Order: sequence, then structure tokens, then C-alpha cells
Amino acid sequence: MRIVKRVPARALARRALLVLAAALAVALSLTSLDAVLLGAPRATAEPRTTQPSAPRATSRSKPMTERTYVKPADAELRKKLTPLQYEVTQHDATEPPFRNAFHDNHEAGLYVDVVTGEPLFSSTDKFESGTGWPSFTRPIEEGRVVTKEDRAYGMRRVEVRSKAGSSHLGHVFDDGPAPTRLRYCINSASLRFIHRDDIEAAGHAAYLDQVEGRG
Repeated sequence: MRIVKRVPARALARRALLVLAAALAVALSLTSLDAVLLGAPRATAEPRTTQPSAPRATSRSKPMTERTYVKPADAELRKKLTPLQYEVTQHDATEPPFRNAFHDNHEAGLYVDVVTGEPLFSSTDKFESGTGWPSFTRPIEEGRVVTKEDRAYGMRRVEVRSKAGSSHLGHVFDDGPAPTRLRYCINSASLRFIHRDDIEAAGHAAYLDQVEGRG
């Protein structure tokens, strides 16, 4: 039976405040998303800049593979992705909490970028944050995600994007459990899940040790 990691009680009060702040961002983001789906003009996203003081994860530093990942052309992305996946990954939208694919997924496997297939997170680093979004303590290895300062909606947060495809994934906070004390709060719409039994066939055999807790 898989053991589900839980957050220490002392972090819950602080997280409650963060969830309230995030709720505003979700509401505004969904309003923008609805406008796009209904054909109305979408507001231009605020420029993002590199955040030098972003939280640093204790990631696995040894590269697991030399495989490269390429972002498809926009026309192909519009055919490949659902409207929600496109708006989240390409226009920094936020999906609703709890009403998404992976917030309560406890299966062993690999989470990859829905746009490029780049490996991003392992199920062994996933934990129950109580926020309604998939949460991880660290990326599967260094260099797979990048961080940027996000000042949208009057908040100052650290955005997380995939390295190869520059897909918007979510945000990282410093209120997570050990060993990193970080919480990568990620949109399910940015991810594709590959079950442990299918990882080798999907060409990601190098990550089996991480998914099975041996890495």
C-alpha cells in the first residue's frame, strides 16, 4: 500500500492564507479563460522577470537522460491540447482547485510536460497539501523546471515553468514538508501522467528508480 505523505500541522495556518490569496488569482484566471473560450479578447499577461531569490529545491543533480524535448508549433498545440491545457500552459491560466485530474492521484508514476513530454515530477515526491492542486517537494531532477518572479494580481510569487517547452506549470512556495520544505503547486492541466507500468514503453526507463523510490 502506498503511504501518503501529509503536511505538518504548523504549516496549515500559513497555507490557509496562501490558499485564500490563490483563490483570487484562480477567480480572475478563470474569468479570463471563460472569455477566451467564449471568443472574447484576452487581457495581455504582465511581463515576467527572472527571480534570483527563488526557493531552491534539493533535486537529483545527475541527469537521467540526454534525450531532448521540442515544443511543437502553436498550430499543432491548438490541435493537441484541450482549451484548458492550452490556456494554462501557454497563457498562464489557473485551473480550479480539487476539480482537476491529479490532485488526488496516488498511483506510482511519472509526471511529464503535457506540451513536450519532458519529465518533470515523480510520484515519490508528491504529497497531500490540502490545496486542491497536485503538490511536489521537488522536480525529478535539476534543470527540468525554471522559476520566474510573478507579480500578477497584486501578489509576489515564484512561477514555475518547464525548461524545454516553457509551459506554465504553477508556483513554488516555501511551506512544504521535509526534506526540501518546498511545495511545488502545479496545475494538472500542465501535466501528463505515465503509470509506473508504462514508463519503459514510453521511453522513460531511466526514471524507474526515481518512481520506485530507489533514486
